[in-house]
Amino acid sequence: MASVDNSVLMRWRAMDSSFCLKALADHAKEDRSFQPRSDPRTSRWHAYVAGQDVELLCTGPKFWDSRAEHGGGGAVDLVMHLFGLNFKQAVAMLKDRGL
Repeated sequence: MASVDNSVLMRWRAMDSSFCLKALADHAKEDRSFQPRSDPRTSRWHAYVAGQDVELLCTGPKFWDSRAEHGGGGAVDLVMHLFGLNFKQAVAMLKDRGL
């Protein structure tokens, strides 16, 4: 695997989780009826990714999978969580998808 520039890693770390989810999921739909409790920027998404249904709360680069009770921050974390990949595999997927 070719190395990844630090500026690319920083961009992925700051990437909006809902943007990343839409680019990775087979299907993703925002729940417009969702009312956030604390941060008004939080949105809830229902998606089908890698053969599974997921429900994610997204706030900027941070995400929380309410069904798996697992969260993280940044595009690499999201790819690792959704697809069960390691860091190198997640980086390769992000590069392949043009993110």
